[in-house]
Amino acid sequence: MANENDLLERMRRNPMGDWIIGDVQTICKRYGFLFRPGSGTSHVQIKHPLARLILTIPARRPIKAVYIRKFVRYIDEYGGANEP
Repeated sequence: MANENDLLERMRRNPMGDWIIGDVQTICKRYGFLFRPGSGTSHVQIKHPLARLILTIPARRPIKAVYIRKFVRYIDEYGGANEP
């Protein structure tokens, strides 16, 4: 599998791709974001330890482009610039 940086860049260039929740989880691990499946729902919650905002994404496949764009912006704002 391609590395996480490449995965994030591919999401950035093609948010309408056939993205699955596993791709989102991989990036969350890379940048230290908390990834939690929702309780009794088909959504996941993503949070950076220093952020107040919790990003909620439907876990169904494929993930719609609007959610991928929000996810990429969230990564950029809270963790993408400060790569581990």
